[in-house]
Amino acid sequence: MAQPVTDAQSDPDNAAGPDNAAGPDNAAEPERSFDVLGRHDEPWTADLALQLLPENNGPRVEVLSGSVIVTPHAGTDHQTVERELPYLLHRAARRAGFWVYPEINIVSGDDLFIPDIAVLREPGRGRSSVGIGEVVMLGEIVSPSTRRKDVIDRPRRYADAKVSYLLRVDLRNRVPAMALLELAEGDYRPVAAASAGTMFVMREPFEFAVDPADLIDDEETAERDGTAGS
Repeated sequence: MAQPVTDAQSDPDNAAGPDNAAGPDNAAEPERSFDVLGRHDEPWTADLALQLLPENNGPRVEVLSGSVIVTPHAGTDHQTVERELPYLLHRAARRAGFWVYPEINIVSGDDLFIPDIAVLREPGRGRSSVGIGEVVMLGEIVSPSTRRKDVIDRPRRYADAKVSYLLRVDLRNRVPAMALLELAEGDYRPVAAASAGTMFVMREPFEFAVDPADLIDDEETAERDGTAGS
């Protein structure tokens, strides 16, 4: 009894045509998963993290000195400042030809930073990460759980990467204070500072002014904004 013939004409699903050819161009990209954190034994790099780990809106995932650092979101005051300040900064920065982004991937050698705020010389143009050489200023919002990182550790790393300006917002005791630091001789030195109830004014890398008290949600701010009880 003759066997049925299977070829490209009689069985289109098995045809070795361009659409069905098995090859590297048609291979499905493996689904990214945080499970790889438990399987990868070698030191991590920024490139590896960007290739293997999924993009997410959850915990912040950074790479420092070969280790992956996972940090949960900070409290509501931190989130409020991160909502308000980048918006205000961006309006001022655009007049000087800069772009402001909250929580973007910054690559510095093998390290991957995700600062609270980044000011860039060029627009992001849809990229998943930018090199630290494109950064004009980085901003960190200091919460109780991140104080050592934001006040001691990160400034050292940013200075080593020659980031010209560092903007710091300190939320100690829910009384926000701001400081602008400029890199000079390998270390950051304060050039402007203000606490809640006074105006923070900076001239470089672009002109900007704000009362730090306006950056967090409270009853007085809501009354000034006309949103109390809304």
